[in-house]
Amino acid sequence: MTVSKQQMASAIRALAMDAVEAANSGHPGMPMGMADVATVLYKDYLKFDPAAPKWADRDRFVLSAGHGSMLAYATLHLAGYAEPTMDDIRNFRQLTSPCAGHPENFELAGIEATTGPLGQGLAMAVGMAIAERHLNAVFGDALVDHHTWVIAGDGCLMEGINHEAIGLAGTLRLGKLIVLWDDNNITIDGAVALSSCEDIPARYRATGWHVTSCNGHDFADIARALDAAIADDRPSLIACKTIIGKGAPNKQGTSATHGAALGGDEVAAARRELDWPHAPFDIPEDIVQAWRATGARGAAAHEKWKNHFNTDGNSEEFTRRMNGMLPAETGMQTYLDQLVIDAPKIATRKASEMALNVLTASIPEMIGGSADLTGSNNTKTLSTKILDKKDYSGRYLNYGIREFGMGAAMNGMALHGGVIPYGGTFLVFADYARAAIRLAAIQRIRCIYVMTHDSIGLGEDGPTHQPIEHLQSLRAMPNLLVFRPADAVETAECWDIALRHNSGPSLLALSRQNLPAVRRDVSENFSAKGGYRLKIAEERRKIVLVATGSEVALALDIAAMLEAAGQGTDVVSMPCTALFDAQPSAYQADILPQDMLIISIEAGTTFGWERYTGRGGLRFGIDRFGASAPIDDLYNHFGLTSEKIFPQIIARLG
Repeated sequence: MTVSKQQMASAIRALAMDAVEAANSGHPGMPMGMADVATVLYKDYLKFDPAAPKWADRDRFVLSAGHGSMLAYATLHLAGYAEPTMDDIRNFRQLTSPCAGHPENFELAGIEATTGPLGQGLAMAVGMAIAERHLNAVFGDALVDHHTWVIAGDGCLMEGINHEAIGLAGTLRLGKLIVLWDDNNITIDGAVALSSCEDIPARYRATGWHVTSCNGHDFADIARALDAAIADDRPSLIACKTIIGKGAPNKQGTSATHGAALGGDEVAAARRELDWPHAPFDIPEDIVQAWRATGARGAAAHEKWKNHFNTDGNSEEFTRRMNGMLPAETGMQTYLDQLVIDAPKIATRKASEMALNVLTASIPEMIGGSADLTGSNNTKTLSTKILDKKDYSGRYLNYGIREFGMGAAMNGMALHGGVIPYGGTFLVFADYARAAIRLAAIQRIRCIYVMTHDSIGLGEDGPTHQPIEHLQSLRAMPNLLVFRPADAVETAECWDIALRHNSGPSLLALSRQNLPAVRRDVSENFSAKGGYRLKIAEERRKIVLVATGSEVALALDIAAMLEAAGQGTDVVSMPCTALFDAQPSAYQADILPQDMLIISIEAGTTFGWERYTGRGGLRFGIDRFGASAPIDDLYNHFGLTSEKIFPQIIARLG
């Protein structure tokens, strides 16, 4: 007997309610409400091959409403992916299971993005759609031509990042992006009307989207809406009118199904309502086989793709980019050798631009951009023409004033593969992008943030624009490399490290003001050690000055004064504390001997530097907000001058 779509959808509902019940934790309502839509999508539209979950030209599916993770786990298992297994699903939300409370891209091959913070999944999907269009423009339809699908809930569409993301997608006319809105009118607190009177379809239309709707429990109507979205050359929003928790007769349509197990009695009632007499986690074989057949279309498409790939002249370059491998030659060593000769006194934001001109010329997968600060961030190069709806082959995005949206789009591009995204704004505005930066770190993806105007050194714009706590708060984030280079050489080295670091994001904090050249030796990348001895004590060593960025030159000036006073002083440049902390303990002890007076100098909070100076050391920085004044006046006002620091060190020495 032919298995119906209704039976296939019931399998999703059963697994969702059984897994949440077993864990006594989770969100059964969304998977049960969107089961019909997911069934149509998988059965007739989604291009995927369970045997090759990382096939480059697969459709990308992002569950932006990540709390409904059992929808993803159920469909992956039913469709025939090797993981999750049924045992994994039985252990939903347990430490040993890859079926985490919210989907995690590094746990399961079929999960395209880690989601859960609402709105970010949809915003990352925008980045995936950008990467798809760019690679299509470069390599052609035969190698790259796929859709990006999103299931998003009311919360995803309420979050502020949704405004940023859909504006960008509409401006770029990303017609391969289709969002399926679980329009169930319910949030955790109750009806959506408690907190919103927004006309969401009108908002999407206003940003250049195609908008349609469907009955999310009518299979034919769902298919009609999907066909309409595919046929339109704009990004599409499909409002799928659904009943949250559909199938749970006493709780469906209410917030009671949103974020808690249904309870034994309601699960039993739901089994009767769904005509599902099977035991928990038991899926009849005919339904399993019907689900397994959904991958047949994708497997055939994959085989056709492979046949072309094997004869395509660009296949080797395409593979290199998709595998995230850099070209054999990036031009960096030649550039570094010239920097030693030139010894430029320039802002590190300018040094970054100079390095980028070399790198973007030799690494064609680099796609840059800025949140409306291109001229300040110095992120555009001669090799990066504009990427827009007229030319997706471009390599530079005008993100507009959308720091959060930019960060999330960069995440999506990195997750898609084939491109290396970098984007710029002021360091103080890292606060706007922080949630996206954190998600990049969690997902272990290569995104590079160019954060300029890194201290009071930006001058007259004042405390609203002067970072104080930002460096240390960002350094506290696991798996994020924060770089603060001291000159053009260190800036180039930090770029090289960031590009080669493919298991997490990197952030370059760069100066507005000009800085003198302090490095003359480019025989190796000393910045890769995180911290290194830039100057060796001439007299018997008593002091170690540790500085970053613009304060390294200041430390060298102070060291010269100390040496003249007979106090032997090392200067350590520490462009990346995380990399220094990763060095062997013997190296760390050699660079920062604990029997020395260790002194930190950084134009930011002193918080955290005691881990290097010890309680007996000195820490020079700024533990209050900044002020509006010319740069020299500010450094003098906050005591960050050689004339003010030197006597304090002498006094400490006694």
